[in-house]
Amino acid sequence: MPFLVLDIEMTGPEPGWNEIIQIGAELFDDQWKSLGTYLQNVYPENVEAFTAKSEEIHGLSLDDLEEAPMIYEVIPEFEKWIKSKAPAVPLSKVVICGQSVIYDINFLRFAYRNEKMKWPFSNKMIDLHTISYLFFMILEKNGKTAPRSLSLGAISGYFGFEREDQTHNALEDAQLTARCFKEFFKLTGQLNFVEK
Repeated sequence: MPFLVLDIEMTGPEPGWNEIIQIGAELFDDQWKSLGTYLQNVYPENVEAFTAKSEEIHGLSLDDLEEAPMIYEVIPEFEKWIKSKAPAVPLSKVVICGQSVIYDINFLRFAYRNEKMKWPFSNKMIDLHTISYLFFMILEKNGKTAPRSLSLGAISGYFGFEREDQTHNALEDAQLTARCFKEFFKLTGQLNFVEK
């Protein structure tokens, strides 16, 4: 079952009013070996929803997106890219992973629905935020230090990783998220649970 580590940049926080403007992803096989990366800017239909606050986060202006395709062109291209990297696996087996990934899934699902396209992916997901919460709680109970924040910056910083830039790039964030997942999976072999 492939794992698709996904990050999406949007024009703001509300699906339906705000839209996807960048999709970044790294695809892994079931052993977490990278199969490839994907990055695509998307031109939004609703330019009125493009906020200065979101631009501060992702650093993309409408001018930067001028040559980008629309979401109805990007979705089939994105699916084609996944199929080219894992041709023997149906999209229904692809598990979407990410940091607070439900937000990314909600935006992507809305885009599919809005374009009258069927959602092809698995309903399973793996969320770095949730895993971090649980792992950091276990680490603290075992006398280890863990970050208080559950942001991607704090989680990746715990493992000694950091963003190259202050703004969010969807591919860089997807890759950073994937590195954190791999570190947590390594930790599972180091934790001992003793029955009381």
